Amino acid sequence: MTFGPGSHQSPMGAPQQYPSTASHANSAPTSLTPPAYGAPVGYGTLPAYAAPAPQSAVPQLPVPTVKGRHTAVWLWVILGFLLLLVAAYMLLGIGSTGAVVGMILALVPLAIVVTAALLIDRWEPEPRSLVLFALGWGGIAAVAISLIVGIAVAFALPPTAEADALMTVIEAPIVEELAKGLGLLILVVMGKRAFDGPVDGIVYAMLIAAGFAFTENIQYFGQALADGVDSLTLTFFLRGIMSPFAHAMFTAVTGFCVGLAVRQGNRGNVVGMFLLGWVGAACLHALWNGSAVFGDLLALYFAIQVPLFILFIVGIILLLREESKLTRMRLSDYAAAGWFTPQEVNMLATRPGRRAALAWASSLGSGRGREMKQFIVDATELAAVRQRAISGRDPQAGADEWVLLNRTVADRQALLAR
Repeated sequence: MTFGPGSHQSPMGAPQQYPSTASHANSAPTSLTPPAYGAPVGYGTLPAYAAPAPQSAVPQLPVPTVKGRHTAVWLWVILGFLLLLVAAYMLLGIGSTGAVVGMILALVPLAIVVTAALLIDRWEPEPRSLVLFALGWGGIAAVAISLIVGIAVAFALPPTAEADALMTVIEAPIVEELAKGLGLLILVVMGKRAFDGPVDGIVYAMLIAAGFAFTENIQYFGQALADGVDSLTLTFFLRGIMSPFAHAMFTAVTGFCVGLAVRQGNRGNVVGMFLLGWVGAACLHALWNGSAVFGDLLALYFAIQVPLFILFIVGIILLLREESKLTRMRLSDYAAAGWFTPQEVNMLATRPGRRAALAWASSLGSGRGREMKQFIVDATELAAVRQRAISGRDPQAGADEWVLLNRTVADRQALLAR
């Protein structure tokens, strides 16, 4: 099915019903006013909703409260203070030239990993405040914690090759993965109304890891610069090109475990799953570091790291498919109550449906592509809100649900108004 520039076929319903405003009255639901209804098992009884106001009186309402979706100001203050400490350490260690060159080169792997994380996050985007905090925690706080512990351990151990190997293979993986993982626990608390499951956990973990690797790479590249251009080139190739996702894969194990506990709605399991993920992440990290210290790095890279990366990609694809199924399931609950048509659920909860809808809306011009995108975003968030309500972990889900239902009504009306 195609949606050409002049076509009146819409992925939201039958061709004769969309997008004509006049014929919208013939499509279901007519006034988008569901009857009083009870939800599927496990959710409880939903209230009856009054008919939404006419289009001109239905505002694009914000979610009623920002609590649980943003980072507290005092955390940014702490990050700012730690940034001064990390920056001072870097300047003393590699100098201003090394820091500038290292930062420029470190932007390459940072951009690769952040782009990948945001692509994974496209299905149900996370709040910008939490995304920035994840990057900041990884690049500043996790680095500061790792530096402090590393310096303390270095002073406690004798200056020998064996001690250096011990720190690289055991101390660094344990401490660094714990420091990065603490950021995930903070995000669970601060972003409890946005952190919805394994995919979100992996996205936040990748962002934290990207920030950590960015700062770590500045130091590595700056130190390599002092040894000459050849050393810098080799270090950049190994860290920036061959293994930009190394830290992301390690910490993603913790993110997956934490996200799984969050999805299940059992807060008591979060710490236990965090510890399980931390152990898994530290083991992968130790395997990677050990291959560089004790083995043939290139041979182990292709024998172990490449297969792990392939499994990492396959796992994310499967999780995204599961996310799509969950969105369809939750929106089908509302379709059964009359808020959406079955065609709309198919459009909003599948990638082919979304692509077709956006192509159709964009072909009509007048900003309808943007309006369709907003319709998709609000409906996806609505599905996530319902899932949080079902799990019982969000007492404010009912208020958000009502707001988002009104927003989806307004989104649809805006699409059909012109």
